[in-house]
Amino acid sequence: MGRDIVIHGPQGPVDAWRADPPEHAAALGAVVVVQEIFGVNDHIRSVAEGFAAAGYVALAPALFDPVARNVELGYDEAGFARGRALVEELGTDRAVAVIAAAAGQLQDEGLKTAVVGFCWGGSMALLANTRLGLPAVSYYGARSRPFLGEPLRAPMLFHFGGEDATTPDEDIRAHRQPGPRPGSTCIRAPAMPSTAMSMPATSIPPARRSHASVRWPSWMPRCEDRRPHECERPRPLRAG
Repeated sequence: MGRDIVIHGPQGPVDAWRADPPEHAAALGAVVVVQEIFGVNDHIRSVAEGFAAAGYVALAPALFDPVARNVELGYDEAGFARGRALVEELGTDRAVAVIAAAAGQLQDEGLKTAVVGFCWGGSMALLANTRLGLPAVSYYGARSRPFLGEPLRAPMLFHFGGEDATTPDEDIRAHRQPGPRPGSTCIRAPAMPSTAMSMPATSIPPARRSHASVRWPSWMPRCEDRRPHECERPRPLRAG
């Protein structure tokens, strides 16, 4: 069972949800779980719990804390509007700084650390790679295109849902142009029914549930000790 903790960094105290592997189990590593625009809600906490069950320490920082605390929004129009406004108020640099503080806390414990993010958090996961040098996995990172020119500094994996219309095909293709990005893999997977998921995703819109069918913890040990080009070879987009 996870618990609330506080991360101390240059942006001030930030709340976070931390989940650890089962008692007496040695951690395989650590992952920073980066929220969508809806805050650290039940879904993000469940993702952290899934990583813990797989043997990783998972830490989900409340990225909005520097501008608004205790944010948990619904998946309705009001939630979308409030989340987008908070993203603009927070800004990219402060978001990356919070991720850096979370990763630093895990690294101070001697844990090899990676980042996984969803939607807006998926785009911040890309920046955790390019700006912080952390291995990262991005799920439906719809705001990533402006940052694709930044060189990767660690292995990077992009996932997009085959039935998710919120990210244009052109933007998805840009993740591989011009030509494959060294050290990255881009996969477009069909959405999976909730009964086939290996991670809880009951609160996610159905078109975006494909990430839950991917056993992402297995990707991290293969990459943590390798240079980007030694991890997974770039592959073409799979038809959704």
